[in-house]
Amino acid sequence: MSIVLIHQRSDLDKFKKLLQEKLPNTKIELYDEVENPDNVEFAISWKHPHGIFKEFKNLKVIASFGAGVYHILSDKELPQDLKITKIVNEQLTKDMCDFVLMQCLNYLRKTPYYFKKQKMNRWEPKQYKAPKDVQVGILGLGTLGKAVAETLVARNFKVSGWSNSTKQIEGVESFSKNQLRAFLKKTNILVCLLPLTEETKGILNTAIFSQMPNKSCLINVARGQHLNEKDLKQAIENGKIEAAFLDVFAEEPLPTEHWFWNNEAIHLTPHIASVTKPTEVVSQLAENYKRFKVNKSLNYEIDKEKAY
Repeated sequence: MSIVLIHQRSDLDKFKKLLQEKLPNTKIELYDEVENPDNVEFAISWKHPHGIFKEFKNLKVIASFGAGVYHILSDKELPQDLKITKIVNEQLTKDMCDFVLMQCLNYLRKTPYYFKKQKMNRWEPKQYKAPKDVQVGILGLGTLGKAVAETLVARNFKVSGWSNSTKQIEGVESFSKNQLRAFLKKTNILVCLLPLTEETKGILNTAIFSQMPNKSCLINVARGQHLNEKDLKQAIENGKIEAAFLDVFAEEPLPTEHWFWNNEAIHLTPHIASVTKPTEVVSQLAENYKRFKVNKSLNYEIDKEKAY
């Protein structure tokens, strides 16, 4: 029996080698090199071509290469009896915390404005706000959301969070699902860390932006499909959103002709807030394969009904 690796990246040889060192007696194959599909029982995947899992009649587990699993669950031809796991990694969590903190500070200290002025040879100081002067609202208080919230509290930001049920996080005002309006009305910086589900797809829209204070900031580090791009453009034009820091996009790489590139209110990074590093996750994936082989419960198995 074997493990298949499926990823849009072409440089999987290093990861395959690291995984093989952890599982020396297991056959590990890249998708386009699989000798016998019937021998595949475990897949490690990221953004696979939809429909391909039907090729593996004895497949039992799909392990996501990252924290997200929507790329797997959105496959309409996905066999229903598969177990699905996600990555939970301390370094990935720290990376995300650092990135969100950096973007909050960039917004408060107006660094994009000064980068622009530097290119114009212009010395034009502006007043800035301190962390204690703004409210950061986090959509989603799961593993990443909780860690980001704690990081921001430690840096003296006022922090609130919105999730299906209220959470107990020191220094964080928690709002439940039916308290969205109360959560939004005081949010100056909105951070999206929601899992992508059918319910949360397109949630960053006019209905959300219109309930926030004027001249607010958006930070999206979850998934590009959370954002209604047309509604964001309107929110920028009417002054609801004065800055948007976007790290994820509905189409990646972002097309060169997209209007995001040339809008001064939008600041782009190419999906680098928190990047899976093979050396950081290979042990976790190998451990789950070993657990699978002896019929133990899998670490970080997702609830397919909740989609996270």
